[in-house]
Amino acid sequence: MLAKPSDAPLAQPGGEFLTKLRDERVSLFGKDRVLLAPLTYYSALLADVVLVPEGFVTDYASVPRAPLTYWLFGGIGDEAAVVHDYLYEKGIVPREVADVIYGEALTACGVPTWRRAPMVLAVRMFGASRYLEQR
Repeated sequence: MLAKPSDAPLAQPGGEFLTKLRDERVSLFGKDRVLLAPLTYYSALLADVVLVPEGFVTDYASVPRAPLTYWLFGGIGDEAAVVHDYLYEKGIVPREVADVIYGEALTACGVPTWRRAPMVLAVRMFGASRYLEQR
């Protein structure tokens, strides 16, 4: 759900998380997580707020479990991954825009460029099927 820009008057240029990520594991052995409270992100690109509702289920970023790959990119920018999953699932914006917002949100999470660029490239290269399955 997108909220009105006026809902985020204190948001900083470049995107900012306005609430903290609060979640818990859905099952003991699964990787899915459920939000315990809404996650609110102000996107400068959209000049709008993305509100991911309480109860939304996410798997965060899907990072291959190859040791080096997971060590470099696993568990990084979980908040950004939740926003990206939500935008993909709801189709609120075109896929290309969702991917750019993912990069913007990774920046807001403090992910450095050397980690952020390959993460965004991965969703651009391999995210089409996930986006399309939601349509």
